[in-house]
Amino acid sequence: MAGRTRGLTGQQLDTHGAALFAGAAREMLPALSDWYDNAPSAPGTRITRLGALAPFLTGDGPIARIAKGLIGPNARPVRAIAFDKSPGANWSLGWHQDRTINVAARVEVPGFGPWTVKQGSPHVQPPFALIEAMITLRIHLDPVTIDNAPLEVALASHRCGYIPEREVSRLVESSQTLACLARPGDVWAYATPILHASQKSTASGQRRVLQIDFSAESLPTPLAWALDISGAV
Repeated sequence: MAGRTRGLTGQQLDTHGAALFAGAAREMLPALSDWYDNAPSAPGTRITRLGALAPFLTGDGPIARIAKGLIGPNARPVRAIAFDKSPGANWSLGWHQDRTINVAARVEVPGFGPWTVKQGSPHVQPPFALIEAMITLRIHLDPVTIDNAPLEVALASHRCGYIPEREVSRLVESSQTLACLARPGDVWAYATPILHASQKSTASGQRRVLQIDFSAESLPTPLAWALDISGAV
């Protein structure tokens, strides 16, 4: 690898593809902790409805404000995954590029495909311009140190467009990489198409992260985003 760094600020996101918003989710931590306490036990849980988390992620909520500042006032959450990495549920994820979106139902639309199913929910590869216009935010409930499986990103790889699998290793080797270290309440933002990876944790504690994809785009009818962004009833 060309080199590794451990911290970038929001002003550098356009250039590097990742940025830290320190402490931006502190007020959300009690609600997020309660959600994890009542969530199904799984390494990664795909959330179908925001419920009590909606006030933080939509409208004028603190996380929504970050997303809107990055991709525009129409930004809304379109996919949410709750990760819980621990000694009892530990895994690694090789270098890759996110290329699919989560939709409510499979409907054949020109330019959208191929299709996959993840945890019973349909996902599809859209025109890549839609991925390039998205942002992903990671909300940290626990400290993330260098031994607690921080997300790693290949800086500026979001500027390379669609990256064929055969080119991933070469691009990572020629890029500077960033280990996204964090404190509870920190939010890491990255351009959704950036190359990223995560190693197995060698720490003794949990590494809980709520990962939210945001888009400011509407899908062509009859496709619809799967995530229900309504609040608690």
